[in-house]
Amino acid sequence: MNIHTNTHIRTLSGCTILMFCLLFAACSPKEDKQSIRIGASRSLTGSLKIYEDSSFGPIYKLWVKEVNAAGGIYVEEYGKKLPVEMIVYDDESNITKMTENLAKLILEDEVDLLFPPAGTDMLFVAATITSDLGYVLLGAEGGASKIEEIIGDMPYFFSVLGYSTHNQVPSFADLAAANNIKKVGIVSLADLHGVEYASATIPALQAKNIEVAVHRSIPVGVKDMSPIILEAKQKEVDAFMVFAYPDENILAVAQSMALGFNPNLFLVGPGGNFEFFAGIFGPGIEGLMSWGAWNAKVSESHADFAQKMIDEYGRGIIDWWGHNVYYASLQFLQAAIEDTGTLDQDKLRDAIATRKYQTVLGETWFDEGQLLALEAYSGQLGQWQNGIFEVVGPADKQTAQLVYPKPAWPAPPPAN
Repeated sequence: MNIHTNTHIRTLSGCTILMFCLLFAACSPKEDKQSIRIGASRSLTGSLKIYEDSSFGPIYKLWVKEVNAAGGIYVEEYGKKLPVEMIVYDDESNITKMTENLAKLILEDEVDLLFPPAGTDMLFVAATITSDLGYVLLGAEGGASKIEEIIGDMPYFFSVLGYSTHNQVPSFADLAAANNIKKVGIVSLADLHGVEYASATIPALQAKNIEVAVHRSIPVGVKDMSPIILEAKQKEVDAFMVFAYPDENILAVAQSMALGFNPNLFLVGPGGNFEFFAGIFGPGIEGLMSWGAWNAKVSESHADFAQKMIDEYGRGIIDWWGHNVYYASLQFLQAAIEDTGTLDQDKLRDAIATRKYQTVLGETWFDEGQLLALEAYSGQLGQWQNGIFEVVGPADKQTAQLVYPKPAWPAPPPAN
């Protein structure tokens, strides 16, 4: 999850024309509405396709199915329930194509609502455009501390997914200190995701008098991490953290197993929170940590949601970091429509910004910075224990105590 800070500036050409078109459309009389048209530019192909396949994609499809099975969403200004009609265009994992799709959805398809694109870069660009045009946008697969600097210029955007400083790294620093961790090794990807997490984590740990004994950067697509792993092993770090994406995180775990590097705590980033990670490593995943977190033990509503996901898609697709907050955002949007009785963007925006609704998370709201309130999250840190991604941080959200030190990796099979 990363962001090119100036990318959004280059995508705003044509927004003035769009604004005039929207003002003209607002003066048109209401039609006899038959559906709520929701548009989305999603990465159906390209490098971000995994998000559509495994992250927000399964969630919005499940929500639409449920809404339409119930007859739609009641909208008072139309005096009836309206089913949801999805219009989804492929942006091919390309920001320029995504902005073109947004223009088509707004001007040609005249959608009532918009769903977010995939990935932090895409999301922040879309948030800039839709806020300029007065369209509500709730986030999904994307989040970075940079949002706290720029969200003031995006009054119609609401950030949903937790990220480094909101409030994962602070939770980890507290947990590390509570378990008397003295020395850590850090690997960070040479992109803004890795830089962000390392930049937040190192000072947070140092403030707890925890030494960062190893900090190494790796390129995207790295094929060998053994020199870094052996350095961390030689320096006997208590904890090892990898701020990277699934491919690099899988490599880090696999090579640590092969090299007999078994620190007391091992945390990886995106990927480690997915059920598929457990499928790859089997019993070897025991004690591994990642960001998140939620599971069926959090609450009855979470247990019901987990079962819905299993019934619809099977357990292997579940994301124990983002799926519950993505689903909650759609429940929240639906509640705002039913509460205000309208699809008017300004009224919806004000309701989302100021009101509380019940979702899978329980009572849910956004803070004054348009970020999902910290109190609403089910957890910030997860650890695999007996096949369950347990919430281990912060302390007041735990579904299980941290297992520390983590169990040793399984012994390799004997050579033939």
